[in-house]
Amino acid sequence: MKLLETLRGSYKPCDEEAWVLAELAKLNKLYLAYLRAIREILEHELLREEARYRWFMRNALEVVSVLKGLSYALHKFRKPVEHVSVDLDVLIDRRDVPRAVQALVSRGFKVVVQEPYTVTLVRRGFAVDLYTEPSFAWIVYADGGRLLREHSEEVEVCGVRARALTKEAEVAVAAAHAVYKEHVVLLMDCLVTWRWLSKSAWRVAVDYNVDVALKELVRTCNLIKEGLVETPYKLKPYTVLNAYVKKVACDPTFRVTLLNILKYVVLRRNIGAAILSRVKRKSY
Repeated sequence: MKLLETLRGSYKPCDEEAWVLAELAKLNKLYLAYLRAIREILEHELLREEARYRWFMRNALEVVSVLKGLSYALHKFRKPVEHVSVDLDVLIDRRDVPRAVQALVSRGFKVVVQEPYTVTLVRRGFAVDLYTEPSFAWIVYADGGRLLREHSEEVEVCGVRARALTKEAEVAVAAAHAVYKEHVVLLMDCLVTWRWLSKSAWRVAVDYNVDVALKELVRTCNLIKEGLVETPYKLKPYTVLNAYVKKVACDPTFRVTLLNILKYVVLRRNIGAAILSRVKRKSY
């Protein structure tokens, strides 16, 4: 609650408390917004984070220029507050993947992961994930092609024209990502929901069979707003299982690709360590 109130400008932490809330802001992907809210307290940290933000946006704009003319949309990119992400997620038509990869490689990127629905490229610490379908462990939880066709639009990013998912689509995707993939709700997810939740967002969630995930996200964010739980909030195993069962029942693509997890586990290196790390983590 103190972090949320600080972001809103209704609370000002003391010097010692500022560092505690700073760590919490990092876990909730709100570090830049938090530092801007208390700029005079952690000024040196703010300068470093602003530099990271400029670095991230320079790289993101270069990727946007490379993808010009292709069918793509920045995915999990639009947020109510500016932030520094760990990578740039791009939803792209599978027919355009070879051209996108070739263009990025020509700019110095290197392919480090190539999976059924994702290609990850890295250059000097900056990662780009090209998704043909929103997925995890080779399981598809939303129709990527349809999102591109029906729920992407032209936006302005630092004065440059780009394609991105609509705000209502971002709400639905944020819910699906938090519940089906990460099993964790961040305060950033709640800000997206509080700011952009609408009848249109609910319609998108229903159309893509992720309305159960959105209901859970809204419920959790209400608990957070009331100060009853802290973020990052790990969803209970039975909550995740219930969401999976309902997803399987109503989503044929999810049901069919669910079998891919067996291949994923077999082919993935150090799967035991990865699972243990996932169980122990506080955020993502």
